[in-house]
Amino acid sequence: MSALAHYLEEEGIASVAIALIRQQAERTRPPRALWVPFELGRPLGPPGDAAFQRRVILTALGLLEAKPSASLIVDFPDDDPREMPDPDWRPPVNTGPRAGLEAGALAEAMSAELHEFAPHYAQSCTKRMRSTVGLSGLSPAVCGDYVVAWLRGEQPPSPVEDMSPALALRFAIDDLKAFALEAGIAHGKPSSKQLGDWLWNDTALGAALHVLRRQCLAGDDERLKTVAAFFVPALRVVVD
Repeated sequence: MSALAHYLEEEGIASVAIALIRQQAERTRPPRALWVPFELGRPLGPPGDAAFQRRVILTALGLLEAKPSASLIVDFPDDDPREMPDPDWRPPVNTGPRAGLEAGALAEAMSAELHEFAPHYAQSCTKRMRSTVGLSGLSPAVCGDYVVAWLRGEQPPSPVEDMSPALALRFAIDDLKAFALEAGIAHGKPSSKQLGDWLWNDTALGAALHVLRRQCLAGDDERLKTVAAFFVPALRVVVD
């Protein structure tokens, strides 16, 4: 949207972008942008908080009063009010750092961990009466088996009809991340940062996705390289 704003301005249409990634806005230099320190996918802040979301919208629209310039990026002053950590929250299972494990051992640890997550995920679904798992069309167990096969160096055929193996891998990984995070909120109300720190720092799944990302990027398959960029959020990528 930051790049599109330039074309709108050229046609005489004033624009303002809401940016979730400040570095990206700085590169594309939109005429006007409000940077918000919220979780990806939540440009207006916490869902269900109409008053807070209205503040974000009015702050963004207020930038339209500024005279056109090469680029104006203003920081929204407040964080998501629901991002305070829950001191009483504990992970659903006893996990720990798995960085450094070789791929085979990591695959075994990940399989066992997903099995432990299952009852907590079921409790979460019952409590919230919904789930975001389902992008691949596969069950979490099948997603886990498919990802584990790739982690072990295999190149299994796609388990989804009319879907390439690379795309099936990406969607299976997205479902597993949702599966783990929803298991994580079965007991308590952790902030998204708490959940993210746990997933990427303390679980076999998080460690496995880091390894799998590196494996795919080091290969020759351009399709796998493309989807591998989505395995781990940019802010969680560890530069060797």
